[in-house]
Amino acid sequence: MLISKPLLQGRSLRALAAAAASALALILWLAVPASASAAYPVPYGNEALFDFVIHELFLPTSVEGANNGCKPTAEHPYPVVLVHGTLEDEGSNWVTVAPLLANNGYCVYAFNYGETALSFGGRVDGLNHIAHSAEELKAFVNKVLAETGASQVDIVGHSQGGMMPNYYIHFLGGASKVHELIGLAPSNHGTTLDGLVTLLNALPGGGFFTTAFAELLQAPALVEQEVGSPFMQELFGSGEPLAPNVRYVVIETSHDEVVTPFTNAFLHGPNVTNILIQEQCPTDPTGHIGMIEDSPALQNMLNQLSNNPNPNFHARCENFGASI
Repeated sequence: MLISKPLLQGRSLRALAAAAASALALILWLAVPASASAAYPVPYGNEALFDFVIHELFLPTSVEGANNGCKPTAEHPYPVVLVHGTLEDEGSNWVTVAPLLANNGYCVYAFNYGETALSFGGRVDGLNHIAHSAEELKAFVNKVLAETGASQVDIVGHSQGGMMPNYYIHFLGGASKVHELIGLAPSNHGTTLDGLVTLLNALPGGGFFTTAFAELLQAPALVEQEVGSPFMQELFGSGEPLAPNVRYVVIETSHDEVVTPFTNAFLHGPNVTNILIQEQCPTDPTGHIGMIEDSPALQNMLNQLSNNPNPNFHARCENFGASI
């Protein structure tokens, strides 16, 4: 079919005008500060996984719904500090959690920690010695409390980010500044990585080789999360010295392929709530990474962050996270 030149030019001009308008709208959107009351899109499952990759590669410090100068409200008096996992960053880890919390009226803050020379400019963090990372968390919490005027914070962490705050609470004065710690698939008691750790340690010099290699690679946090590592012995080797005034919540999946066995995520004590997602949603295939984008897990997170958590809460079994 032949298209007349004037018609072609008209369509081209309209397309150009539409593109210009879209570009202007994007610029204006980026220029306007976010607010805690904004309605942010909340991706789940594969959609969130795509956003995760984009942020990991290109937007490691962009967290929609967080770090926007918000102030806590009477309904939600504690700002929520998000602590990402190993090999992740604040941008990728919280593409679902941060906007979800903001949409529900929470004041949200996130940061990157544990950067080493292997971090590729902040894209792959959580690698440094965990005790050093806990010092970074301490400094960030103090900053958040100073900016918001709040008396305490709630912490939501994934993987190492759910375990590392225990060090801050136990050894760095965090017990008086943390109201609640929620761990999404936290590596609380370390991992065997399905027996790989046990195999390596059984080899002559295997443990030393692994530790020395991790130091050379500038990723000591990897071996510090092994079951029985010196760090794990320091953290929980003599039991679980949990702070009596802090609420602890662990939300875990039975399909966790990183924290193995998955029961190593759980804590124990009168101020601990352990939640296994498959006890509410047996068909939820979510794996370790998928926990940060899994609706049942995050419904439980919101329930536990509320002023009066429902002890009989049962999540709607929908919008499952990725099975990785």
